[in-house]
Amino acid sequence: MAERLEILNIEAHRELCVRRDAGRRHAHFVMIVLQEFAAAASSCPIFFAKDPETGEFYAAALFGFQPGELLVEGADEENAAFTPLEVQRQGFFVSGENIAIDRDHPRFGQGATIPLFEDDGMPSSALRKIQRLLGQLHGGIDATRAFIGELLRLKLIEPIDISMTFDDGQSLTLDGLYTVSRDSLNELHDSDIISLFRSGYLQAALCAIQSLNQVAVLARRRNERLTAQA
Repeated sequence: MAERLEILNIEAHRELCVRRDAGRRHAHFVMIVLQEFAAAASSCPIFFAKDPETGEFYAAALFGFQPGELLVEGADEENAAFTPLEVQRQGFFVSGENIAIDRDHPRFGQGATIPLFEDDGMPSSALRKIQRLLGQLHGGIDATRAFIGELLRLKLIEPIDISMTFDDGQSLTLDGLYTVSRDSLNELHDSDIISLFRSGYLQAALCAIQSLNQVAVLARRRNERLTAQA
């Protein structure tokens, strides 16, 4: 269902509150931006995928192998080790110079007790946090697009096929995913490596490569859950 967006303003939303847990709808595959790569890599695999509408690459963190599945420990908890900006901002959007909200989002529903505005009409600490993370996300999208553009120019993005069989006999294949080619990275000219390093892109590329180790961690956790349910 499409969001019903309203521009946030003191006149219409003076009494509006949000839930402490943000009413998260945590997807199993979540878009992330460049500045999140290091934190994401410590918890989950990072992949690139193509937007089905535009064909443009974007970066995302994998939290589960199929919709509705969260295998990263504590991912949906308030004190999670890594919560993507895309999850934290749920219900809030950038609309030109303004912030827009989706009043139908669960974070504005039952249990919402944290005000967005102070009694004097100034933004509350909760709203100021939302403003900051929306700014980080908005700027991060452009930075990530530039990073991916450089990887494509250097022919460093390659498709990756992941097939797994679990203890219950189920087989899963993850299609349409891409990663940074370790071999192509190693074959780059020194001048390109230095350029990537100085731009901060080399660290991000290595984070994406190293994060693939998390696939085995998530697979093991899935098997542990299957065993516990047996």
